[in-house]
Amino acid sequence: MSERESRGRDDRRRDRQDDRRDDRQDDRRGGRDRRPGDERRNARGHERNRRPRTERTFSSAAPAARTRRADPARLAAFETLRAVSEEGAYGNLVLPKAVRAHRLDRRDAGFATELAYGALRWQGTWDAVLSRCVDRPLADLDGAVLDALRLGVHQLLAMRVPDHAALDQTVGLVRAVVGAGPGSLVNAVLRKVAARDLPAWIAELSEDAADETARLGLAHAHPAWQVRALRQALVAHGRSGTELEALLAADNEAPVVNLVALPGLGELTEALEAGAQKGALVPGSALSSGGDLHRLSSVRAGGVRVQDAGSQLVARALAAAGGGSAGAGDGRGERWLDLCAGPGGKAALLAALAAERGAHLTANEVAPHRAELVRQALRPVPGHAWSVRTGDGRAAGELLGGRPAEEAGYDRVLVDAPCTGLGALRRRPESRWRRTPRDLAELGPLQRELLEAALDVARPGGTVAYATCSPHAAETLAVVQDVLGRREDVELLDALGPARAAALPGALEGDRDPSRPWEGAAGPATVQLWPHVHGADAMFLALLRKR
Repeated sequence: MSERESRGRDDRRRDRQDDRRDDRQDDRRGGRDRRPGDERRNARGHERNRRPRTERTFSSAAPAARTRRADPARLAAFETLRAVSEEGAYGNLVLPKAVRAHRLDRRDAGFATELAYGALRWQGTWDAVLSRCVDRPLADLDGAVLDALRLGVHQLLAMRVPDHAALDQTVGLVRAVVGAGPGSLVNAVLRKVAARDLPAWIAELSEDAADETARLGLAHAHPAWQVRALRQALVAHGRSGTELEALLAADNEAPVVNLVALPGLGELTEALEAGAQKGALVPGSALSSGGDLHRLSSVRAGGVRVQDAGSQLVARALAAAGGGSAGAGDGRGERWLDLCAGPGGKAALLAALAAERGAHLTANEVAPHRAELVRQALRPVPGHAWSVRTGDGRAAGELLGGRPAEEAGYDRVLVDAPCTGLGALRRRPESRWRRTPRDLAELGPLQRELLEAALDVARPGGTVAYATCSPHAAETLAVVQDVLGRREDVELLDALGPARAAALPGALEGDRDPSRPWEGAAGPATVQLWPHVHGADAMFLALLRKR
């Protein structure tokens, strides 16, 4: 016998041993008992499938033919979930690195993105499904196995992946990354999951739901407290609570990448030629068709950036608001301040607008590493138009250099306050499972202190924009109301006019009107954007003026 034949014989022997071990583990972990007459064996006596052929939904391949490697696209998604689970990372920061590390082409990158973000977005619902299919608490499972199961469930219930491919590839991923034993558990559990489609699972889970809020949370993958908060937010900002399901559904849509061309520095021509579409909310914006944006020279140069259209509108609305005290209202000679500038998206747009108008932007950030991100974001903008400082935004005296606001104050100040991010759940899918109602109580005092400090450093006649990427009334209207109630040197300005001036014609008219009058129909209004209405993050904007 030749050496090649000998190696082949040994490989086949090991495969048969693996097959028998896997089948025994399938029986134990899948909870199936072998009964006389149930066996279905191939010509070599290996049991292939214990169900009648007409009932199968999976591949009829023998265990020796099952995948034992990790598909690169699924591996990139798996690594993203592991970083989020184990390191508290953000999926939108981890996944692009994983895509580049595995050198995924455009199609595979799109699959990895849909799989990773979808599994993160639907985690709560998928865990509820898994809890019906696993014979132990999910907390007792190895973290890597649980993340792999979530990926498998998302493929089975929410993607156009055939059942046999979802099962085979997920088991192969686990075998390659975790081990053969857990692969058998994953195989058994995912077969149970595939026994029902998503509507059937939601119906079964809803039987145990405490109320309609809990049912909506399961059906749309939101914690119940967020469902209640978003319903209240719609009403508080002047919309109907009947829009709740549309809002929840919009949160679960895969977000389109928004681009902005920095005024005077970038052009969207290259992006449009690559398949992007012009944005419908603000000028100088585009909606990307996907792919690796770093392949675009305009993105690499920094003149074109990724930024949600809602954030673009907030920055442009502040620039469009009534003029400060230094000039004639066009920005010449003005001093602008971004009080919480990291990581630098709004600061870059503000700095570009300041450069065009002869103003200067100071970008303040409390965390040194985030301040460095701001510097990188601002580099495409002429250096005379901006500066970056590291410091606590609540330290008004330091921002003024110990001088009075009349001498050293700022004409326009942006307070993009830290918040729960409930308005950006599309882009930060893991946030919905990390945030708790306790965060509202912890962030509230900080939001009020930052707004107070912004007003302290504003010159008399200066404009302050208070913005959050959350529509929660506790982080928006309540903060503005409390600060207005404590100060006699501040008045609320109408934010709708500047917002419409900053938007494309008609983008904020009719049913898309984002305003909420503060005191009666004729009073100044705040602005609240919505994903299901404006296709943007749920950004809130209030404009205040220091008398």
